[in-house]
Amino acid sequence: MDDPLTDTPKRSSRRLLLGTAAMALVAGAAFNWARLKPKALPPEAAQALWAAEFDQPNGEVLRLSQFQGKPLVLNFWATWCTPCVEEMPLLEAFFQENQSKSWQVVGLAIDQPSAVKRFLKQNPVNYPIGFAGLGGTELLKTLGNTEGGLPFTLVLNAQGGPIVQKLGKLSSQEMREWV
Repeated sequence: MDDPLTDTPKRSSRRLLLGTAAMALVAGAAFNWARLKPKALPPEAAQALWAAEFDQPNGEVLRLSQFQGKPLVLNFWATWCTPCVEEMPLLEAFFQENQSKSWQVVGLAIDQPSAVKRFLKQNPVNYPIGFAGLGGTELLKTLGNTEGGLPFTLVLNAQGGPIVQKLGKLSSQEMREWV
C-alpha cells in the first residue's frame, strides 16, 4: 500500500483525475438508464391509447382496444422518414416470427393517407396500418415521445406496461430482446 506522505503530487493528481472520471462515468450511465428506461403510462395516456381508432388503407377501422391483453409493438412512422422505411422489414419479420406467440405489431402512419396507400402498394406489410395523421403526433407525445420525432416505437407487455419506448431506428438485436 502506498504511503500518502510519500506519494508524489503527480500520482495524487492522477488518482484524483481517475476517481473523478469514474464517478462521472457512473453518474452518466445512471442518468442515461433513468432517461431511457420506459416509464409507466399515466392513466390518461393508457386511456387515450386503448380508446384510439384509426382508418386503415382497406377502409376498415383499426381499434387499438382489440390489442389489449396481448404484447404489442406500436410503431409510429411516415413514408418520408428514411429510418422508418428502413425498419419496416424488421417489423414485418418480427410480426411473422412472433404472432403465433400472441405478439401484435401495429404501424401508425403520421402521413397523408394517399401517400401511405401508394407506399404500401409497393412495400406491403402483413401487420395492421392505421392512418394516424397529425392527431397521431399528439398520441405519440402522450405516450412518452415529447419531441414528436419519428420513428417512435412503444412496446407493451400483455398487461399494457411499457417494455420499450424508443425514438429512432430499431435494430434486429433490440427486437430479439423483447421476446
